[in-house]
Amino acid sequence: MSTAHTALETEEHQALRAAVAALGMRYGRDYMTTVIREGKQTDELWAEAAKLGYLGVNLPEEYGGGGGGMAELSIVLEELGAAGSPLLMMIVSPAICGTVIARFGTEEQKQKWLPGLADGSLTMAFGITEPDAGSNSHRITTTARRDGDDWVLTGRKVFVSGVDIADATLIVGRTEDARSGKLKPCLFIVPREAPGFGRNQIDMELHAPEKQFELVLDDVRLPADALVGDEDAGLLQLFAGLNPERIMTAAFGIGMGRFALGRAVEYARTRQVWKDPIGAHQAIAHPLATAHIDLELSRLMMQKAARLYDEGDDIGAGEAANMAKYAAGEACVKAVDQAVHTLGGNGLTREYGLASLITASRVARIAPVSREMILNYVSHQSLGLPKSY
Repeated sequence: MSTAHTALETEEHQALRAAVAALGMRYGRDYMTTVIREGKQTDELWAEAAKLGYLGVNLPEEYGGGGGGMAELSIVLEELGAAGSPLLMMIVSPAICGTVIARFGTEEQKQKWLPGLADGSLTMAFGITEPDAGSNSHRITTTARRDGDDWVLTGRKVFVSGVDIADATLIVGRTEDARSGKLKPCLFIVPREAPGFGRNQIDMELHAPEKQFELVLDDVRLPADALVGDEDAGLLQLFAGLNPERIMTAAFGIGMGRFALGRAVEYARTRQVWKDPIGAHQAIAHPLATAHIDLELSRLMMQKAARLYDEGDDIGAGEAANMAKYAAGEACVKAVDQAVHTLGGNGLTREYGLASLITASRVARIAPVSREMILNYVSHQSLGLPKSY
């Protein structure tokens, strides 16, 4: 395991990192591949991580969480990923949904959801992307209208992870502003078995325990308290969830990249074709060193984003979280590619467990927002360049 980062971290963070790494190694890549092959979920690892307090480490102590923040939660996901067994639903359930409810939910919503999200007994999915909107959240057409005290939701979502195992999905819809008539974003908690809430599994080339779904909301009737927070603060609430999502996606990518790099380094150190191990040759060694540098740089930006977010600087965290997600996505893809190439034909075998990461590593570039949209964000927000859209 790399130790270059420890000097920047508190003793508590170092201890958390070591403890989670030990848990991850007890499960490892073989556990994950077995779960995927058998069509199961990572229930055992999820339950143990929850029992040890890792899943809810970012949630408030008064609701059963660890009282930490994204700095701690990102360490958990990164180290599980570095061991080959990342928990994708951590990005969604405690990071996005847990954060949004903790920051903006009513007292009743907090009491109903946060203890379960913290101890792993409840999970929540997150639905924002739509078939025709893609990265343009202003084009979201899922609408919520009032009917007496109830809300009625209509619309479609796509590429929503883990809806089949989640107790509810936090849905981004839009309501009509009574004054202006314009649509504004709002967040609703939709229980899995709500009438009219349909789901179809998307046939993915991606091998992961968590399945992807298209959702259809056909006049889904929800009580008034399904709305999270203030109807007029929807955009603020939405972005409060998206920064943790980007920080955790960075952790996911860094963990995967570290796992792949670790496999490649081990192979290059021992694989002998001529008189020296192949790792002695710079054509093998230098690209692996470059991959390591890129992963370390990505982690630095992720740590910056987590600190800014945890200190309450949403705007500063937005820039850093986008940059961290971009850097980690690129570093992950390159590390996986180089790892596979280092192993040659063995890199494409099931035995070495790297080939499936070629597809998986692309996720960090594409989701939850493409690298091009991040470059747009940096162009406009950081550099002050004009928009093309």
